[in-house]
Amino acid sequence: MTPNEMLAVYFIAGSQDVPENTLPEVLEDALQAGITCFQFREKKLANPEKLAKQCQKLCKQYQVPFFVNDDVALALKIEADGIHVGQDDMAIQEVIATCAKKMMIGLSINTLEQGQKAAHIAELTYIGVGPIYETTSKVDAQPATGIQLIQDIRKAGITLPIVAIGGITAKDTTPIHDAGAQGVAIISAITKATNRAQVVQQFSHG
Repeated sequence: MTPNEMLAVYFIAGSQDVPENTLPEVLEDALQAGITCFQFREKKLANPEKLAKQCQKLCKQYQVPFFVNDDVALALKIEADGIHVGQDDMAIQEVIATCAKKMMIGLSINTLEQGQKAAHIAELTYIGVGPIYETTSKVDAQPATGIQLIQDIRKAGITLPIVAIGGITAKDTTPIHDAGAQGVAIISAITKATNRAQVVQQFSHG
């Protein structure tokens, strides 16, 4: 699976996003429906390793890449497929020093300047751009950028694969792809759906 294919429908979740003890069940629904990547973003559990391994095992069964958000030590310990970090997490150079050649690396960006810096980091697999729209899934989210930031990144000649994130619904998929992104990252659109299979398919077909 290429990075472009991997980013198509990128599901992000942790125990805080779903009713108690249901993350593996929700993830399996999403995997069956055709998500192309999963990022374990755990903000509630003091010791998330057991749950991370459950999710990782499911991803392996469906041959879908498994990323860990922020927690480099956990990602290395369980040999995740990738690590995703934000601008406020461990400095990206430290992440590269510990994770490069062991796993894929994704970085969140919120400005063109951050995108230009990311373009010079050869070890990055992709960048997460957003929040595109207002989002309730992240309490500390930056101001929404709209799809304009994706367009600006592409106009600047930055070719890194892009996954767009933040308040995205299925109807937004086509304009986001048209702006130059390879895929969309979603949390609540899947976790709060009554018919997860239908929602994932809508995102898949844009």
